[in-house]
Amino acid sequence: MLTIGLDVHWRTSTICILNEYGKKVKELTIRGDWNKVLTVLAGLSEPFQVVYEASCGYGHLYELLVKIARRVVVAHPGAVRLIYRSQRKNDRIDAQKLALLLYLDQVPPVHVPSLDVRQWRSLVECRQNRIAQRVACKNSLKAILRSHGIRLRGAWTRKGLIVIAGVELPPASSLHRNLLLEELGNLTRQIQLVTVELDKIARRHPGVALLQTIRGIGPRTAEAVMAYVDTPQRFGRVNQIGAYLGLVPCQDSSADKNRLGHITRQGPATARKLLVEATWQVIRHSATAKARFERIAGGKKERRKIALVAMTHWLSRVMLAMLRSGEAWREAA
Repeated sequence: MLTIGLDVHWRTSTICILNEYGKKVKELTIRGDWNKVLTVLAGLSEPFQVVYEASCGYGHLYELLVKIARRVVVAHPGAVRLIYRSQRKNDRIDAQKLALLLYLDQVPPVHVPSLDVRQWRSLVECRQNRIAQRVACKNSLKAILRSHGIRLRGAWTRKGLIVIAGVELPPASSLHRNLLLEELGNLTRQIQLVTVELDKIARRHPGVALLQTIRGIGPRTAEAVMAYVDTPQRFGRVNQIGAYLGLVPCQDSSADKNRLGHITRQGPATARKLLVEATWQVIRHSATAKARFERIAGGKKERRKIALVAMTHWLSRVMLAMLRSGEAWREAA
């Protein structure tokens, strides 16, 4: 069976082909879209396995390749150290190194979700981006009002927005205020539209309802975790969810020395952010979580952030265990 390494881009792609003994037999650069690459690969007379790095559109390319290849592996870009730590790097060398790693079965793979799950994740990210834009818009409005000595309470209610729109300001500030109010209204409507669609998707996934049995976990956190976990069985152990979400500490261990640093912050940032925010609510509403948090914090104010991260890591493991077993949340005795 042939082993093929692909270094794909939108306009040019490089192909490196190894034979069954790991020797390079062909190398070529194709100018054009991915359809030309697929045409070349489909014309091979022998079965083949193929590898490429995950990038924009990697899921679509995966669905096209699985139709013609015996095995398709998508490599994690940040974990392929043989490539990103190399002093000499170009498309031809990258394709050859990817092919060699696949031949040796040493490719760090990424999970490729289905099209529906990819669209679900896209909507989750879309809503979070719109919320971040809305927060920035509100902060800009606050800055304009404060620059003229105006401070309002309940500014983001319907009555508050009417008051902001009626405040007398200089022409330049008034124009800026009106543009921000229009943008704020558009963003709010967009968030509502995305939320309605997310609610429809969440109702079709029993895992979302299962995660909401945890006191303090709402639909937005539950759907984000479910969307990025996708298939709970793909994790060999429950502890692996912490590394996937970037909640484990950086580690530098050698012999009898073991240095631990900040959390890695790898993986889906949106799911991690929502999970950290929701952990405060879980601590507040769940006696089990609160007791565990207080034990880790040890009554010390400077340890509360450490305890929060530890609780988020613990909560992610609990969620994965629930999804694997189908068992709802229950408080400890």
